[in-house]
Amino acid sequence: MKRFFLHAKIHRARITNKSLEYEGSITIDETLMKAVGIEEGELVQVVNIENGKRFETYVIKGPVDSGAIELNGAAARMGELGDRVIIMAYGLFDENEEHKAKTVVVDAKNRINRIL
Repeated sequence: MKRFFLHAKIHRARITNKSLEYEGSITIDETLMKAVGIEEGELVQVVNIENGKRFETYVIKGPVDSGAIELNGAAARMGELGDRVIIMAYGLFDENEEHKAKTVVVDAKNRINRIL
């Protein structure tokens, strides 16, 4: 049997921009994406620590080392600038397949603080 398991997490990133008129998605700094193995266009779940809202969207690659965490389209209504979010991606794995998630903890400017 295959099951969904967490494969990547960006922990406590801060929202840096919002664009309600954009086509929709979340823009993430490419450095953070590479650190945990998230791909452009991948489905992610976003949890807003400040207000408890959860939503799913797809990822757009942001500029390298920009610290960008931007909510676009309808997702822009799910948080405010400076809100802390957890961004999670899941993968489909066989039960006997290794599935340890890569986690990046970031600082207040969305720079990598540590990798777990």
